[in-house]
Amino acid sequence: MTPLISLSRLIDKITTGVGRVSMWLILACTVISAGNAIVRKMFNVSSNGLLEIQWYLFAAIFLMGAGYGFLNNSHVRIDFIASRLTARTRNWIDVVGIVAVLFPFCLLSIMLSWPLFTNALASGEMSQNAGGLIRWPVYALIPLGFALLAMQGVSELIKRIAFLKGKGPDVLSHETYKSDEEIHLEELAAIAARKLAQGN
Repeated sequence: MTPLISLSRLIDKITTGVGRVSMWLILACTVISAGNAIVRKMFNVSSNGLLEIQWYLFAAIFLMGAGYGFLNNSHVRIDFIASRLTARTRNWIDVVGIVAVLFPFCLLSIMLSWPLFTNALASGEMSQNAGGLIRWPVYALIPLGFALLAMQGVSELIKRIAFLKGKGPDVLSHETYKSDEEIHLEELAAIAARKLAQGN
């Protein structure tokens, strides 16, 4: 199990790196969008290339960040049901979901999108809009994004199995994994408690 846990940690590091890049893409998308709007309003000038790069970046943020969302357990769950289940049941549900739903869905998405990418690359497909962008880079994001999501699925599967075998923490537990917001709130509460204690 130890080599698999090491593999899981390596995948998590890769996913975290990709996720951080995706965060910077949000800033780039926002700046381009704001700049394009300002130039259009002030100078009555617009660019199809700048408009298209916005949705290229949005696609990159969504597809490249999916694995990072999975790593941080920020995807949608039915919490009011999950909270009533035991830790083992929650982890078993995830194991079944990863194997029976996530992996087949990612594989199918890669298989269907790969010809789209290779055809666009071979033909040099361009946007039909004047001044538009070449299309193959955005098509490449589809198989790449789903491959990264499947890779993170492998890591999450290893963690669930490690927990079920008693060789790892329950990453679905709020006690073992806390969001940045939860950690920040706890830090603020600790600071407030210290100030109260000093005031007394």
